[in-house]
Amino acid sequence: MWDPQVQALMDNYRVITYDIRGHGNSDSGNEDFSIELFVKDLIGLINALEIDKTFLCGLSMGGYIALNAIENYPHYFNALILSDTQCIADTPEVKEKRMKTIEKIKENGVEKYADESIKNLFATESFTTKVKETITVKEMIVNTSEKSLCNTLLALSLRNETCSNLNQIKVPILIMVGKEDKITPPDASWLMHEKTHNSLLIPIEQAGHLANLENPIIFNDSLISFVQQINANQKCI
Repeated sequence: MWDPQVQALMDNYRVITYDIRGHGNSDSGNEDFSIELFVKDLIGLINALEIDKTFLCGLSMGGYIALNAIENYPHYFNALILSDTQCIADTPEVKEKRMKTIEKIKENGVEKYADESIKNLFATESFTTKVKETITVKEMIVNTSEKSLCNTLLALSLRNETCSNLNQIKVPILIMVGKEDKITPPDASWLMHEKTHNSLLIPIEQAGHLANLENPIIFNDSLISFVQQINANQKCI
């Protein structure tokens, strides 16, 4: 998921990616999934790696985790990068849609869910220009267990909004969003940008919900420029 960013950053920065509980190579554990539990896992990882402060980057659900983490554990982070995410909680209509999706996964299986969900993850042109990426992401979904997918969807439906506390975030924030994002549209990023005091918003052309994979050049250039600027400012203090 983050390979283009790791390759762009690894020569000059320590870059750490991890699989969220129940996804990739991470076990599900025995606790009910929630954004709060995912944040607990993140903070546990940071402590285990003995990291004092870090730049935190989250995309989609990772953005929900990042927003919750910086709200409750601000001293761990010196900057926040949000991509294709939002601060609002699910509306009743969206919650109902997630519940129906859970039912469909249980009835029809994970592969059918992957076929349907992949249509909304990428911009239309990406299915022609980023074929490898679309295949990889679909395989990631298919390789996730039915239980983990359903538990994750339930956790997303129960998450709290973080919009009301955005103006309390003290660190610099970079917000990026694919201009063709169907899941968390650009308007959601504009809302976060307007509610923060210190954010930079960059809409990304030719990208949907996975801007980091669909237009990695612009995404990486924006990310690196943001990091370099913060580091330069800190050296001047």
